[in-house]
Amino acid sequence: MLQVTGIHKAYGPRKVLKGLDFGAQPGELVGIVGENGAGKTTLLRILCGELAPDDGSVRLTGTPGYCPQQPVLNPELTVEQHLRYFQVAHKLSTLDRAGELIEQLGFQDYRATRVKHLSGGTQQKLNLVLALMHDPSVVLLDEPYQGFDWDTYLRFWDIAAALRTAGKTVVVISHLAYDAERLDTLYRLRDGLLETTRSRV
Repeated sequence: MLQVTGIHKAYGPRKVLKGLDFGAQPGELVGIVGENGAGKTTLLRILCGELAPDDGSVRLTGTPGYCPQQPVLNPELTVEQHLRYFQVAHKLSTLDRAGELIEQLGFQDYRATRVKHLSGGTQQKLNLVLALMHDPSVVLLDEPYQGFDWDTYLRFWDIAAALRTAGKTVVVISHLAYDAERLDTLYRLRDGLLETTRSRV
């Protein structure tokens, strides 16, 4: 579960978030859209605990999984080495879940490839796998499908739907409201506040 109350954040005199409130329940797929510079990434960094708000609170129940907009990958390491590193970090006994996601996203032939030799889209696939491989209960995704071809884009939504069915809380941030019908709730971030534009919950 995720509950956000009265979040404020400013960079100097520029107020980015102005008392923002929203909640997301287990089994709910939430989208947040907004123009570039609206504060979407700032919000997600606060939700995952990477950035402290100036005021307000975030209550996150369960284990978070965070996929940042820019992949945080080592160009000299292979896909497999990244998986092993995160396996140790998350204290996972196997890489079975990572393997399932890699197969779903269609880059199983690149496990021995160094990141610097991967396309931007394949790097983003790895970025997504690293965010999901430990089976988080609250999933925070910042522009998770950038660089994906159409087939991979559809596979992403299949994965998101499966997470929702499994009772995960999923928040997807994007600058455009693609496929809004796939979402339970859609918010627009504008002038530092969230407006509900679609809700099925």
